[in-house]
Amino acid sequence: MRKYEALLLLSPELATDNRQEIVENLKGVLERQGTTMLSVDEWGMKDLAYPVQKKTRGHYTRFEFAAPATAIAEFERIVRITDGVMKFITVKLADKYVPEGA
Repeated sequence: MRKYEALLLLSPELATDNRQEIVENLKGVLERQGTTMLSVDEWGMKDLAYPVQKKTRGHYTRFEFAAPATAIAEFERIVRITDGVMKFITVKLADKYVPEGA
């Protein structure tokens, strides 16, 4: 397994419940793929450097997880078709993930 980070930019027009639902759904997608969730950070609403989809603000959410390489394609496919996600990026942080205490 490899260690990854995904940063999502969610629409500022989403209600808190809708944002949480999107985050929970995406966590579920990752967990079904055999992923170990390390952290989920809500960065909150931030001003954007440039407009994205004609919006100047967005809500940032960061996932850190360990996953097999095959899980990333499915995760990104689901993110692309999820309404409310304006932008995202997934970055590989490490080639090997060794859980603490292992």
